[in-house]
Amino acid sequence: MSDSELSVLRERAARGDSDAIGELIELAAEREDFEELRQLADGGSRDAEDQLVELAAEKEDLDELRRLASAGNTDAAEVLAELTE
Repeated sequence: MSDSELSVLRERAARGDSDAIGELIELAAEREDFEELRQLADGGSRDAEDQLVELAAEKEDLDELRRLASAGNTDAAEVLAELTE
């Protein structure tokens, strides 16, 4: 996907287009783009937050899992507990 196509997709997502949000989440997960997933999660996307937890777990990114857990994400807290046992 070109930069301009990605920009258009982000603009659609910013306007609340759920299809665009879903596409961005999928692309960010494929690219392992923590920042994009964080932005989408911070914007209220539970799916983005779920993908962020999954990616952080795969990468054993304990700092990201701690950040998510401290923000109240119980899935992140559970994964963190499993990884640190």
